Amino acid sequence: MSRLPIIAGNWKMNNTIKETKALLKELIPLVKDAKAEVAVCVPYTSIAAAGRLIKGTNIKLGAENVHWSDKGAFTGEISADMLKELKVEYVIVGHSERRQYFGETDETVNKRAKAALGRKLKPIICVGELLSERESGQTDNVVIRQTKGAFEGIDKADLADIVIAYEPVWAIGTGKTATADDADKTISVIRNTIGEIYGKAAASTIRIQYGGSMNAKNVAELMSKPNIDGGLIGGASLKAEDFKNVVLGAK
Repeated sequence: MSRLPIIAGNWKMNNTIKETKALLKELIPLVKDAKAEVAVCVPYTSIAAAGRLIKGTNIKLGAENVHWSDKGAFTGEISADMLKELKVEYVIVGHSERRQYFGETDETVNKRAKAALGRKLKPIICVGELLSERESGQTDNVVIRQTKGAFEGIDKADLADIVIAYEPVWAIGTGKTATADDADKTISVIRNTIGEIYGKAAASTIRIQYGGSMNAKNVAELMSKPNIDGGLIGGASLKAEDFKNVVLGAK
């Protein structure tokens, strides 16, 4: 089954509105002929400005989180309706930094994903193991648990609007990366877990990114693997030329 690759930039807590405009103005012409789907997931303060700049281009607009409630006393959070109003299409859910620093759990990841789907947003659901879990041989168990937890109660019909990102926590922002074979092996475990829940046909269609320090040097090898359908890109998405090289390497 042929799956359209997706390269999504995760800017994290970087770029003012001024910096956002400068980066996107440089990036837009560089990726206009991309073979992969391209998205930028930007900080809340930059969503409106980014949306105006990329309107009419091949770059999709994304956010970095979404709350599970429509509204309420949740200081510092943002709702799916708020993102939808700003024409956001993709939203990252369950990033390891949210799990590590802000108490995200498999249950809250599931609730956020459902909230996104309920407003026709496309969640990029993140799963991945810590270094200690990898070293103790728990990688498969961790990603199986996280995948099952994230997809609890989600309808098969929603799979077309979901992307999964496998991001080994030990490889995020460290410059380290899993070997292409290791990444593909773990992603195959995730895909098989989706197959157990929804059937092999559904598992063959869902897109699964690699999110552990993918860059211009390793994108071709990673993308050559049968289970890898793109990347969730951190540091390399903050410079237009670097991001362009990743995007154009995703074939």
